[in-house]
Amino acid sequence: MRRSSAARARTAVLILLAATAIMLLCTYVAYTGLPYLYSLLGAEPDPYWKQVIFATVFFILFVGCVGAISSLMSKRHMIVWDMIQDAMRRIAKGDFSVSIDLPMDEKDRLGTIVSNVNQMAVELGALEKMRQEFISNVSHEIQSPLTSIQGFAKAIKQENLSPEARLRYITIIETESERLSKISDNLLKLTSLESKHHPFEQIPYRLDKQLRNVVLASEPKWLEKKLDMEVELEPLTVRADRDLMSQVWINLLSNAIKFTPEGGTIRIGLSSGEGRARVSVADTGIGLTEEDRQHVFERFYKADKSRTSSAGGSGLGLSIVQKIIEMHGGEISVESRLGEGTVFLVTLLLEAQEPDA
Repeated sequence: MRRSSAARARTAVLILLAATAIMLLCTYVAYTGLPYLYSLLGAEPDPYWKQVIFATVFFILFVGCVGAISSLMSKRHMIVWDMIQDAMRRIAKGDFSVSIDLPMDEKDRLGTIVSNVNQMAVELGALEKMRQEFISNVSHEIQSPLTSIQGFAKAIKQENLSPEARLRYITIIETESERLSKISDNLLKLTSLESKHHPFEQIPYRLDKQLRNVVLASEPKWLEKKLDMEVELEPLTVRADRDLMSQVWINLLSNAIKFTPEGGTIRIGLSSGEGRARVSVADTGIGLTEEDRQHVFERFYKADKSRTSSAGGSGLGLSIVQKIIEMHGGEISVESRLGEGTVFLVTLLLEAQEPDA
């Protein structure tokens, strides 16, 4: 509102200055031109008619100048409006390379419209690029297990196939089917979370107990790899959606187990500070390159492409984790070096009062 009022005030001042300048110009022309006209005619009217003639000439000059300026401005505005309409038609047809290249004052309303149209085209172009990349990634991720299933299904039809080979092929088909199902589930989950219609019920609960339960539930996996699990949890209560946050911890812990070599260590910590709960999930695994670290939360991004495919990863897990954390007003970050392990740090707001359970 303040900006709008200031803009209107500036416009009014400019109009007043322009009108004053035109009036001064018309006065000068009438004042100097009429005596010259009288001398040509060889007659000079009395003072009364001089004033009438002066006022009439001044009025005609003033109206003519204003009309000429208005006509020029109107033509310029029409040209700009035609360009805006053409740009909008191209955008509607999917051409987002549109750019109205005109020197415009963004403080002017028409200039603001031109600027907004250009910005809209840029943002729609970026969204279209993301959409195309998303479709390409989905097609690739789905096509890979489908190709595998199709190939091994044909191989099973061979009559001279040994029972051992047949069982191996069936196992591969089963694994790829589960991978395809997981991709589908994660896509639906991510779409639901981004639609803002996903069930979201925040309640106060003990975060340390939830983390401890997740660690215990995954015990067979980390015992199988002979991993050391170090857990240090401060009793803290947060207000969050318990089920969604459980998915976060399961995903982070599963990744730590998956990418930590046999005999490694996983550390899970929970502490508080500045009204926030801080959860860290650290491992002594393969780590990430700097490039991988910057893209690790992007959809379908796989830091270790040679291993995530065989392990059934879809590259969607951390995107889902980040979305859930953002829904809770929290933050997630990652620190890692190749060959030196990875640390995921999650911060959430603490609940003011802690319940018993």
